[in-house]
Amino acid sequence: MTDKSRRSMLRVGLAFAAFPSALLHTGCSANENRSSAKPADLQENQANANNENTDSAVEGSSMQIQYLEIVTKEVDEVCATYSKIHGVSFGESDQNLGGARTAELANGGLLGVRAPLRDNEDPVVRPYLLVEDIQAAVDAAAESGAEVALPPMELTGHGTCAIVIQGGIESGFWQL
Repeated sequence: MTDKSRRSMLRVGLAFAAFPSALLHTGCSANENRSSAKPADLQENQANANNENTDSAVEGSSMQIQYLEIVTKEVDEVCATYSKIHGVSFGESDQNLGGARTAELANGGLLGVRAPLRDNEDPVVRPYLLVEDIQAAVDAAAESGAEVALPPMELTGHGTCAIVIQGGIESGFWQL
C-alpha cells in the first residue's frame, strides 16, 4: 500500500471518527425534541438562540448546514455505516449533486455521499452553509483571505453552491 493510499484511508477514517452525530441534527439545540421539530421551527429556534448570544456574533445571524458533502471512494460502505449508526436512508445517486446519494438532515438539509469526480480529488467532508446572498458570502470570504475554489454554480433543482478554502479547510455556501 502506498503512502498516498494510507493517507487517504486515514483521512476517511478520521472523517468517520470526527463526524459527530450532532451534525445529522444540525439546527437543533440539545434541549429540543428532534423527532417532532419542523425545519421552520428549527430555524426560528436557532435564530432565537443566536440572538441571545450576540457577544461574538452579528445580531440575528445564524449558521445552518444546508448540505453536508462526503467525498469517498467507498460510497456504499459509508452510506451503510451512517444508515446503521444514525438510522438514515440514502436515496439513489443524484446526478445534479455529482452522483451523490443523499439522506435528509433533521433541519431539512441534505447529507450527500459521492465518489471523487476526478482522479486527484481527495476524500473530504465539506459543509455548505446556507446563505441569503451567495455572491456576497464568496466576496466576503475572498476579502478575508480565502481561496475561491468554485465560484457560485447553479445545481438544477437544488439551488446555487460555491466552495472556498481557508487555512486548508474546504467549506461551501449554499443559496436556495
